Amino acid sequence: MNNMTKKLLKDDGTTQQVKDINIINDPQKLKNILGPLSWKILTLLSTKEMYPLEIAKHLEMHEQKVYYHIRKLAKAGAITVTKEENKKGATAKYYKTASSAFGIEFPQGYKPIQNLCMLGINDQLQEFFKGFIHDGVFDGKIVVGSPQPHGPFKTSARDGHYAAHLALFLGQFAKLPTEFAVKLDVDVKVEKEEKNNLILVGGPGTNLLTQEINEHLPIKFIMQSSQQGFLLGGLSSSKSGQVYTSDVSGLVAKIVNPWDSSKRIVVLAGNKAVGTKACVIALTNLWQKTLEKYKGADTFAVVIVGFDLDGDGKVDSIEVRE
Repeated sequence: MNNMTKKLLKDDGTTQQVKDINIINDPQKLKNILGPLSWKILTLLSTKEMYPLEIAKHLEMHEQKVYYHIRKLAKAGAITVTKEENKKGATAKYYKTASSAFGIEFPQGYKPIQNLCMLGINDQLQEFFKGFIHDGVFDGKIVVGSPQPHGPFKTSARDGHYAAHLALFLGQFAKLPTEFAVKLDVDVKVEKEEKNNLILVGGPGTNLLTQEINEHLPIKFIMQSSQQGFLLGGLSSSKSGQVYTSDVSGLVAKIVNPWDSSKRIVVLAGNKAVGTKACVIALTNLWQKTLEKYKGADTFAVVIVGFDLDGDGKVDSIEVRE
């Protein structure tokens, strides 16, 4: 049987940390690892990658003896070759532990737990919200449009309640901050809190912060002048030349905060409230699909189009465009 990689959870009562653990399920492989010299080599290779001659010098022993144990560890799947270099006419293979932890496991003994969500240990999701979570605590502001008429559109936001669904999602893998995390756009501006990690819920028609950062977005909202002040003309992609004008269209984006380059802004914004709802669904219920092409860059954007699959008149699914 092959080795199996799982997650090892460390919970000190304040924070939860996790790392990969390689489960050894073959007695012979376990024997190869647990020998005194094999264990010394394995411990050494857990700190940095090394080649056999380098290991032999460090442990002050004959190189052939090290090679013997290296072969056993590699056969057990405990170490792996990370790179090869030419040294004095010979090829030197560098080795590193295949995992940061090793263990054995018996099938019984699992107990249900309530405070851990697997979302919190998904690498892609962690990377997307990197900076927003410090020591397991949410570090940022969720900004929604004011329900009172405000801004050049003089509109009243009707999409602020979608932030509740987003907050429930974030609460699965981030603890509650001491300060109130949800703010109105007008309050953020008055209190000059733009220099934070921000999650903006709502399009530029209802959220003043989304309106102000529109010029920095990879895919922009079209702001058209009118006798009433401004009109929202949809989303325009310079990459494809497409313009998305439907009410159910919106944008999920991540950019560097233009007010503070050490912070990040996530945007969940629709042409209309229903488009914002589609974006919130995209990043919560359907985040695997939405972040499929996210590779950890500071700038990311996808157009979301909402759909009503069950015919009840409410958006319940999405398609990712661009």
